[in-house]
Amino acid sequence: MSTARTSTLANLRGRIERLETHGDAHDLNKVALGHAAADAVLCGGLAVAAVHEVFAEGHQSAAATGFIAGLAGRVSPRRPLVWVRQDFSEIEAGALSMSGLCELGLDPRLLVTVRALDTDAALRTAADALACDALGTVVLEVWGQARQLDLVASRKLTLAAAASGVTALLLRMAAEPRPSTAETRWIVRAAHSPPSVPWSAWGAPVFDAQLVRNRHGPVGRWIMEWKCDECLFSEPASYPQPVAATPAHRPHPAQAYTGRRRAG
Repeated sequence: MSTARTSTLANLRGRIERLETHGDAHDLNKVALGHAAADAVLCGGLAVAAVHEVFAEGHQSAAATGFIAGLAGRVSPRRPLVWVRQDFSEIEAGALSMSGLCELGLDPRLLVTVRALDTDAALRTAADALACDALGTVVLEVWGQARQLDLVASRKLTLAAAASGVTALLLRMAAEPRPSTAETRWIVRAAHSPPSVPWSAWGAPVFDAQLVRNRHGPVGRWIMEWKCDECLFSEPASYPQPVAATPAHRPHPAQAYTGRRRAG
């Protein structure tokens, strides 16, 4: 092994060790999510050139997919994105919607989707993509409790992201969290989204986002609304629902009904 390569590996290992010992939280390059409370806990926003995990709780794969698309849109809205999916993910969760991803801040023209046969192929593809510094983000979508995605594999992805400056977002469906070198770990559920105007049947994407791992600070849980026009997360706006007044001619509900036959 050459001296230059040995020095590079040593520098990367040193950086990982500093990250794991909570040493340089404020030195990381951050991208604000837009949600004030979440950004404060994250010391300014989501760290780029790092690994972040998003888990779907129960049957919340669509919510987790939307949330991770929003993260990718915030991290690198103008750079290419590679989305690596297992074939089984598309069978279980369906195909990605380009119009939906567009609303979540992603340009479909900059999106490359890769379908992998199994977890091993998905990991290899994601690692190769992370080595390309022309990308902004790599999403790795893995279904199930994949034993291959262990602490060693997580460390390799973290080293690759740190070396290239590309952010890795791991989307985990039907899986339980395991030890990893991820910078953050989220559990995402869908939240109530009332329509913003009376004549609309749809509301803005709203997520119940729980930060359960944060290498450089506390954790938390927030209701985060995605602002499609601004392409950022925010605290949800209140949607007061009008209450219809009781008609003046309507009898009081406590009034007894006198037409009932009495039991003899």
